[in-house]
Amino acid sequence: MKWRTILPQCCLLLVTCALPALEAVPIDIDKTKVKTTQPVDSAKIEPPDTGLYYDEYLKQVIDVLETDSHFREKLQKADIEEIKSGRLSKELDLVSHHVRTKLDELKRQEVARLRMLIKAKLDSFQDTGMDHHALLKQFDHLNHLNPDKFESTDLDMLIKAATSDLEHYDKARHEEFKKYEMMKEHERREYLKTLSEEKRKEEESKFAEMKKKHENHPKVNHPGSKDQLKEVWEEADGLDPNDFDPKTFFKLHDVNSDGFLDEQELEALFTKELEKVYDPKNEEDDMVEMEEERLRMREHVMNEVDTNKDRLVTLDEFLKATEKKEFLEPDSWETLDHQQFFTEEELKEYENLISVQESKLKKKADELQKQKEDLQRQHDQLEAQKLEYHQVVQQMEQKKLQQISPSAPGGESKI
Repeated sequence: MKWRTILPQCCLLLVTCALPALEAVPIDIDKTKVKTTQPVDSAKIEPPDTGLYYDEYLKQVIDVLETDSHFREKLQKADIEEIKSGRLSKELDLVSHHVRTKLDELKRQEVARLRMLIKAKLDSFQDTGMDHHALLKQFDHLNHLNPDKFESTDLDMLIKAATSDLEHYDKARHEEFKKYEMMKEHERREYLKTLSEEKRKEEESKFAEMKKKHENHPKVNHPGSKDQLKEVWEEADGLDPNDFDPKTFFKLHDVNSDGFLDEQELEALFTKELEKVYDPKNEEDDMVEMEEERLRMREHVMNEVDTNKDRLVTLDEFLKATEKKEFLEPDSWETLDHQQFFTEEELKEYENLISVQESKLKKKADELQKQKEDLQRQHDQLEAQKLEYHQVVQQMEQKKLQQISPSAPGGESKI
């Protein structure tokens, strides 16, 4: 269903799961020519993890809302803007009591989970004087003022928070990749500093050779172009390239048959291109870079094809894209080999940041070492006092025994 597809695929995110699947375009496919694949039951397809820290809560809310017939009916008539703006959230007031009770319980569990996370974080800093209730304000996917009831405000906040977070998710992935590349270069340069002049030249030569070897790969087709899709049609689908048909291609790769190509289904189309450049067996090929390349390809195709920017490709959008000049005569695709991930200034700034962080960690480590030494000193003092006390007790016992002499001849004790 469109609702369940859109949510984890980063756009509408919450309330279209009850929308019925669109009718597939009637097309003729010679099944004998298609490579045998395992039938996919769309009802069994698990939505991918959105990467959000409240992903499980999000999915559970969807599952519960799907069970209400009134809410499902409203969803069938709702458009994207109604969902994203939060207007549809008002319909929550009309759902059944049974559904509201389940949503209330989900919210209480989520609040309890967040409080546990806060407590764990504060305990790690040995700070027990903070107001846990106030700290819940940092979570904007639920209304912390009413931790026991799931209201229309909660649904509205969940939709908007997920929409905003997922819109920035790709940007955050690019930033993480950039940091990864800067750290890799930083560590390489630091390692070179530890080598002799001769060894350093050998290492530099090896690095240049590996880079050149990685760049020596077959031509990569422009993502989303006719050549690229025909290659998938021939090599992955096992069909005659002369019989390439966009409608048939769309149907074949709409894995869950919901009438859309979502982001995961699109990214799967680029596997053949990526295999031209990256091989996990090769030392010179970095699999982290491969995933960044996959993300770049998907973003490019989405920008070209997804005209309404809902992060889903409809059949109509797909067919219109195949009519463009760029589809038939695309520009060459520049892989990451020809991209500059960062400037020297950015690397220097990043290294300064690392240096500051290392200084803070060293300072913290020194403080912890000092605390350890103080505790050890206190322990030694207590052990010394304990030993001294034990010796005093022994001396007192000995003096007491010395003051009591053996019994005299008359049978009397002499004190």
